[in-house]
Amino acid sequence: MILFFNRKQLVSTFSTKRQIEIRTLLAQASIDYTIKVINRQSSSPFGDSRLHSGTLGQNLKLSYEYIFYVHKADFEKANFIIKN
Repeated sequence: MILFFNRKQLVSTFSTKRQIEIRTLLAQASIDYTIKVINRQSSSPFGDSRLHSGTLGQNLKLSYEYIFYVHKADFEKANFIIKN
């Protein structure tokens, strides 16, 4: 089980295609992982910035950030797999 204290950030990407590739590689290698998905277009708890500006001029390909975490013991193996 991957918990906050025993995980390490493996990689972060904005690409949906790359996110799918990483998930496939880790699954094939039987490496447990978790993904944190951040919607960069969502409102902030400190105020809604989209209320005033919308998405005009923003690159919509950067709307979602995918952050992969693996167990610390699996980090080296996972890093090798996704780099090659």
